[in-house]
Amino acid sequence: MRPQEALSRVDLFQGLSRDVLDELVQRGSTHQTGSGTVLVQQGSPESGLQLVLEGTATVFVNGVERGSMGEGDFFGEISLIDSEPRSATVIAGPDGVRTFAVSPLSFSELLDANPSICRTLLTVLTARIRQIQSPASSDND
Repeated sequence: MRPQEALSRVDLFQGLSRDVLDELVQRGSTHQTGSGTVLVQQGSPESGLQLVLEGTATVFVNGVERGSMGEGDFFGEISLIDSEPRSATVIAGPDGVRTFAVSPLSFSELLDANPSICRTLLTVLTARIRQIQSPASSDND
């Protein structure tokens, strides 16, 4: 999957113009990671968004497996915004994983140049907070 196509499917970036998505792709980078390699470590101060372009990865929180990720899935969206330590460990799957990464600095520069992105981000993040706080979400834990 191409980075622009993958980014256009991410709820945080839906509705952004092709030009803005192109700019985001230019500011990011693609990484190939081998099987079993740690992509991000819980508690690590590094931050930024990574989007899975090919392959799979497994997510662990406090050493407990929380699920797997595949093409089109992403992680690090919160750290992209607040630059806080990672809340999970993500490990490349058996065939490795190819990701597209955006750093907080690149994203901040993009926001400064395109402040309308903030409205989309606020809407998506608010919806996520509401979903987390809904009684139905606590029934599944």
